[in-house]
Amino acid sequence: MAAGLILPVSAEGAEGAGQASTARKGHQATQAALDGVVQSGPPGAIALAQRGRDVWSGHAGTADLATGRQSRVDDRFRVGSITKTFVATVVLQLEAEGTLSLDDTVDHWLPGLVRGNGHDGTKITLRQLLNHTSGIYSYTDDADFKRKEFSTAFLQHRYDTWTPEQIVQLSMTHRPTFDPGAGWSYSDTNYVLAAMVIQKATGHSYAREIERRILRPLHMDSTTLPGTRAHMPGPSGRAYSKLTGELAGPPEPNSPTYDVTELNPSLAGAAGEMISNTLDLNRFYQALLSGRLLHKRQLAEMTTAEPIKEMPTVSYGLGLMKIKLSCGIDVWGHNGGIQGSISQTMATTDGGHALSLNFNGDWNVHEQQVVEAEFCGT
Repeated sequence: MAAGLILPVSAEGAEGAGQASTARKGHQATQAALDGVVQSGPPGAIALAQRGRDVWSGHAGTADLATGRQSRVDDRFRVGSITKTFVATVVLQLEAEGTLSLDDTVDHWLPGLVRGNGHDGTKITLRQLLNHTSGIYSYTDDADFKRKEFSTAFLQHRYDTWTPEQIVQLSMTHRPTFDPGAGWSYSDTNYVLAAMVIQKATGHSYAREIERRILRPLHMDSTTLPGTRAHMPGPSGRAYSKLTGELAGPPEPNSPTYDVTELNPSLAGAAGEMISNTLDLNRFYQALLSGRLLHKRQLAEMTTAEPIKEMPTVSYGLGLMKIKLSCGIDVWGHNGGIQGSISQTMATTDGGHALSLNFNGDWNVHEQQVVEAEFCGT
C-alpha cells in the first residue's frame, strides 16, 4: 500500500504548543508547501514538526468536504506503509532477544509457504524481506487486486477481508521480480510475511507485539492496528479518492471524488493497516532513531540502507528509508499510502528534528515538497 531522543510532549501539550507556535517565524516554507500541494490535489493536509521546544503544527484545505471542518493536530488517519517500520522494529527486537536471526530463511519459520512460479522460501532470508531484496512479487501489483481495491470496484469490495495466507498465495501466482538478493524492489508481500514470522516466533499476532513493545511503552494512545475493523476512530477527518486504479497519480480531468474513509484494512495488513496521528508518529520515530527502542547493533542493521537505482537520493534499510535532501541533510523515516490517505514521517539521524504529515486524498500528492521545505527551507 505504498507506493526520528527528545522527550515527547503529550497530545494535549503538543496541541497547545502547536497553536501557539503557528505564528512563529521559521515554518513559513513548510506551510507554503502544504498549501501548494493542496491547491493542486487532495482536499486537506496536516503537519506537525518538532525540534526541541519548538513544536509547530500546520494545516491546509479541509478535513471534511461535507462540513468544511479543518484538520486538528490530534486527528487520526490511516498511515499506510509507515506500518512497516513498526513491523521491522519488532523483528529486530526479537533478534536482539535471540528469538530469531535476520539470516534465518523464510522457510525456516513458514515452511512451504513461499513456493511456486520460481519463488523459493529456502533461499530468502528475513533480512531480505525487511529491505525488499527478496524478489518476492508484490501482491498489490496484481491486476485483479488493483481493480478491486483502487478502481471504482473498491466501492463494492471495501469491506472484503483478506487473510495473510490469501495475500501470499496471490503473490505466488506470479513470477519473482528477481532472484533473492539480486536487486531491490518494493514488495508489500514482504511485510505480510514478516508479520507471519513474528506470530510464529512469539505465539502472538504482530499487532499484539507492536502494542506490547512499542505503543504502550511510548504512550502512543492514538495509534491502533484495526485488523478487519472498517470504522475510523475519532477525532478524524474524512478520506477521499478518485479511484483511478492507482495511488497518488493524476486523475482524469473532472473525475469524481469518493469518500473512502471506511474500509477493511486487511487489504493492507502488516504492509499498511495502522491508524495513528502526527503526534504519535513523531514520538515513535524520535524514540527509534535516538536508540530507545533498539540496541545499538540492531539500529545499525536497520540503518544499513540499500541504494535504489531509480531514486539516487533514496536508500532503504530495514523498514526505514533514508533520503538525502537538496540541502545535504539526511533524514530517516517512511511514507505510506492507502485509499484516501498519503502520509510521511521523516526525522534527522538523531531524531532531534521530526516532521509528520498527512494528506486526506490520494491524488496529485507531492509530500516530499513539504519535507524539503521543513528541513531545508527558511
